[in-house]
Amino acid sequence: MQRINYTLFVLLLLSIVFSCTRTNLNYTQNGNWASRTTFGSTNGIGVGYAASFVIGNNAYVGTGVNPQFPASKLAAMWEYTPGAIPANVPDGLDSPAAQGTWTAIANFPGAPRSNAIGFAAGGLGYIGTGLGNDGVTIYPDFYSYNPGSGTWTEVDSISDANGSYPRYDAASFSFDSVGYVLTGTDGFNYMGDLWKFSPATGQWTKQPNFPGNNRSGAVTFVYNGQGYFLTGHTPNTQWASGGLAYDFWRFNPNSVNPFITWVRLRNIFNTSPATYDDGYTNIIRQNGAAFVILGTANGDKGYVTCGATANTDINFTWEYDFLSDTWTEKAPFKGTSRTGAAGFAALDIIHYIDEVACFLVDF
Repeated sequence: MQRINYTLFVLLLLSIVFSCTRTNLNYTQNGNWASRTTFGSTNGIGVGYAASFVIGNNAYVGTGVNPQFPASKLAAMWEYTPGAIPANVPDGLDSPAAQGTWTAIANFPGAPRSNAIGFAAGGLGYIGTGLGNDGVTIYPDFYSYNPGSGTWTEVDSISDANGSYPRYDAASFSFDSVGYVLTGTDGFNYMGDLWKFSPATGQWTKQPNFPGNNRSGAVTFVYNGQGYFLTGHTPNTQWASGGLAYDFWRFNPNSVNPFITWVRLRNIFNTSPATYDDGYTNIIRQNGAAFVILGTANGDKGYVTCGATANTDINFTWEYDFLSDTWTEKAPFKGTSRTGAAGFAALDIIHYIDEVACFLVDF
């Protein structure tokens, strides 16, 4: 087999402790999952609905809820340092050196919470919004984390002259020096607003609303300077099946024309007479996880995995082709099906000999 250089983006999926091994896969569901160091390392804990961001090559994950104590939300934060994947070593992707390490860092300084959102901008990490211990209190506040000093600083809440806009199960994009937060719910209403945060000014600025369905629990990924937004819970609205959104959008933060800032892509459900979407039976979901892998044998790809449909947790994994705007089902996530997982991507270069087009890594 020919040796292929891959750029591996590592996906974190957190919920309960699990492990997995590599297996041979049917060609129609290729791709693979390999274990990484348990979240929290030797102090491994189960956590759901956490927030995450990536600065440089390290990922940061925290807040959320321990499933064993759901009435007590978390403020603990952890930093993950990827392990080096050995070159020219059979099964190097699964080697002990590749496992990486978790290190506890300063706790998130706001009230403990779950269902918060995170992003990185201007070399700092940001976490905010979310649901409090009582399951009723909803937050609009935000805090920044400086990896150089290891300290947190409170920044502007999502607000304007009319007040603040608390929410949970929101979505976010980040583009180098700015971050965006959009959609979510306050427990009664589903939101479609879009907010831009500039670290240079320290303020949030309201943008024109997202043109799709108001929703919560959507996922996003960023590719070539543009954001992709999909899935989520959106009851009693158009472009949805069983309350799960099937509209799919691309966001251009640099568009000078507000009418093309958002471009609608093909639906992620079987809604057209064409054959390409006939198999789109389980892409729609809420509270899933999404990521991008660069440099696969067939080009750069986006991925969506896990989440829930109605009251059922799922593990279905789908691959998005940026050039054709179509989806292909891949190997299901190997861990226990779950919803409310936190996801991050951390860059690493590997050398690996295989016929599989991409490698997905879970923890």
